[in-house]
Amino acid sequence: MSADFLIFNRALKKHQRERAVKTLPNSDFLYHEAAARLADRLDAINREFPLTLDLGTRGGLLTPMLKEHPSVKTIFGSDLAKAWATDFVCDEEFLPLKVSSLNLITSLLNLHWVNDLPGALIQIRQALAPDGLFLGSMFGGMTLHELRQAQVQAEMELYGGISPRISPFTDVREMAGLLQRAGFALPVADTETVTVFYQDAYTLMRDLKAMGENNALLKRPNNFMSKRAFSLIAKKYQELFGSVEGIPATFEIITMTGWNEPKTSGGRTP
Repeated sequence: MSADFLIFNRALKKHQRERAVKTLPNSDFLYHEAAARLADRLDAINREFPLTLDLGTRGGLLTPMLKEHPSVKTIFGSDLAKAWATDFVCDEEFLPLKVSSLNLITSLLNLHWVNDLPGALIQIRQALAPDGLFLGSMFGGMTLHELRQAQVQAEMELYGGISPRISPFTDVREMAGLLQRAGFALPVADTETVTVFYQDAYTLMRDLKAMGENNALLKRPNNFMSKRAFSLIAKKYQELFGSVEGIPATFEIITMTGWNEPKTSGGRTP
């Protein structure tokens, strides 16, 4: 992979996901919410999917919701973390999938950690059979914007500059274009936001670690953040956004749909 695409440390992200296997069950509400919204998209699709891959399955979190749809038959689950992989271990950047072998590929809040997102989308489309469907979600650009602002103010005050501690996220306006570039037909990307209230910034950051969503940037600082910096970020967060409900944390969820072209023309019934 070209160095131009290298933003994340995938080995570190694998380690974080392995560690989160034990902690996610206490912090998985956001994934359940996103999974329900993703599975609901199948309600309006008049297609049968004999063979499905849930890419980044987290132990099959999405699987029960997919099984509620009679159109979805056999489901396999892969994950970067061995303990979460229900069928086989798989890195989203290097998919070991046979061309045209699957009818449906789902991905629940995983692809925002992929270095080469266009390349991953191309591999997903190539693994789909003609008229196969990709249905995925990922965190978008507004995610954790409150934490970013608090961090910027705190680090500017302490150090006169900022360090890369929060992942960059793709803008929803880019996603339809990326799907189209990857060769998908009828590409659609839309967005919803979920706001979660926490007691304080410490609770939020502990939750992110428990979810396996903590920093995995290649250019992250090698040193741990000091207690002084943590304390100031928490203080700034409270000053900027605090209310009687606590502090808000915004999660923007981008949902993507795209079809592999059918073998013959003649229209597609959604």
